[in-house]
Amino acid sequence: MTAQESAERSLSIGEVAERTGLSVHALRFYEREGLLVGPVGRTSGGRRRYASTDVDWLLVCVKLRESGMPLADLKHFAELVRRGPGNEAERLSLLDAHRRRVDAQIRALEECRSVIAWKVGVYAEHLERGEAGGLWDPTV
Repeated sequence: MTAQESAERSLSIGEVAERTGLSVHALRFYEREGLLVGPVGRTSGGRRRYASTDVDWLLVCVKLRESGMPLADLKHFAELVRRGPGNEAERLSLLDAHRRRVDAQIRALEECRSVIAWKVGVYAEHLERGEAGGLWDPTV
């Protein structure tokens, strides 16, 4: 592929923002913080140009952050990937620890949902019977 073809297939920062849901500001922050696994290309005018692999990586980063992965862990993961082969066990360990945290959060949220569903049922039953007065009434 020629440099011209590569430039035509690359994406602007705005296009990457649209595809990833990250703001342009967040994309610049990710780059400054070393969260990308490769250098971002630049046009002769200095404008950022991203490859499809950058978008794929950023989509993973978005999900890791949305699921609560600390920025320090994401940086460490990106660094491990940049180093290349030989540290897969460490990458796996980092991801597995995060998965366990997410699983714990899901269990906690399921418990919360269960309490909320019970309380919704209590209110619905009382309203259906016309006996809603006194439910959590501080004057009673």
